[in-house]
Amino acid sequence: MLGITRPRYFIPIHGEYRHLVKHIQLAASTGIPRDHLLLIENGDVVEFNGVVGQITERVKVGRIFVDGKGVGDVGTHVLRDRRHLSKDGLVVAVVAVDKVSGHIITGPDMTSRGFIFEETKTHILDDAKDIFRQAIGNAALGADPVDWDQVKNEVQRQLKRFFNQVLERRPIILPIIIEL
Repeated sequence: MLGITRPRYFIPIHGEYRHLVKHIQLAASTGIPRDHLLLIENGDVVEFNGVVGQITERVKVGRIFVDGKGVGDVGTHVLRDRRHLSKDGLVVAVVAVDKVSGHIITGPDMTSRGFIFEETKTHILDDAKDIFRQAIGNAALGADPVDWDQVKNEVQRQLKRFFNQVLERRPIILPIIIEL
């Protein structure tokens, strides 16, 4: 085909990289000058200006994720979180505390999705509630004022360790502390 068409430039566009290289070698063996053989990859921009053809720039290429009405706005961190949720589930722990004293007003309440069947494993969530209560109690005895972000991080760390020891699972844990 190369002998019949005698192209001025040759750019192989199909196959694995090793196939493209072999195709370039084949084209060179038919007499096409080396500077007229362009081995490109996805994203390479080739321009011809009437005198010469060359690779001028590179553009971003790859998969674009469509999520609802958004196009390309789903990043790797979102996909990682979705994989984590699908594999290990989610536990939401909510408690209301007195803004001044730091004592628990109501809760903690725990809800899980994709983690455990709550009706059959209530004792596990009850133990997790105790861990949450203890972390709040320790915070109320400690620093004044209480750093609730630090308490949330500690609750998250302790619950992760607890669930990993008891069930060998690592759900996403979302502690919510409401100050009233």
